[in-house]
Amino acid sequence: MSRRLSFHPHRVVIPVCIAAAGLLMLLVAHDGGRLRPFDEGVLLALREPADRADPIGPFWLEIFFRDVTALGSHAVLTLLVLAAAIYLRLLRQHASVLLLALSVLGGTALSAGLKLVFDRPRPDLVAHLADIHTASFPSGHAMLSAVAYLTLAGLVARVQPRPALARFVLGSGIALTGLVGISRVYLGVHWPSDVLAGWCLGAAWALISRILVERWDRRRLALRTDG
Repeated sequence: MSRRLSFHPHRVVIPVCIAAAGLLMLLVAHDGGRLRPFDEGVLLALREPADRADPIGPFWLEIFFRDVTALGSHAVLTLLVLAAAIYLRLLRQHASVLLLALSVLGGTALSAGLKLVFDRPRPDLVAHLADIHTASFPSGHAMLSAVAYLTLAGLVARVQPRPALARFVLGSGIALTGLVGISRVYLGVHWPSDVLAGWCLGAAWALISRILVERWDRRRLALRTDG
């Protein structure tokens, strides 16, 4: 009788994301020269050749991405996470509340720290179509949306009665994270490599936080049972 093998996505996703983010950080630390053709090429491809202040596509697309980018802002994510944490607290889901806190607070601290360390200037190649106040690398919107939406999607997905529903929830979280990151490049406020690093770091941190909290919860339940 053959032994059934189980697949754990985090065993693949975490190393790949950390390796990709590490490579991007290494390249950015060395003045980002090797990334410049890629970064500049993508930014210019998203602007009209005759006017770099004008993004490609109809005007409603610019409005769409202005609205989408707000979904990765500190204000929106704070309100969303607070509401979710209060809801989970009322349900006495203490491990889930801890997971949210560890993911979001830890991710915020990591993002802010990396911005201070790298202090990468914002793109000056095209006009900025959104307000900016911090350094460019990594993209805080991309990283924190990955942390928050992937963590929330994971919490909702694991209580779904059918695998198809769980996949839909996870896919929605991934799609929303992707749109927020794309909006930052479309609006000209981030280099594409900033967003890629934010996605990788955010996904890795969300999964690492989940593993840590799940281990803590299992140990807590084991101690309660033994006691």
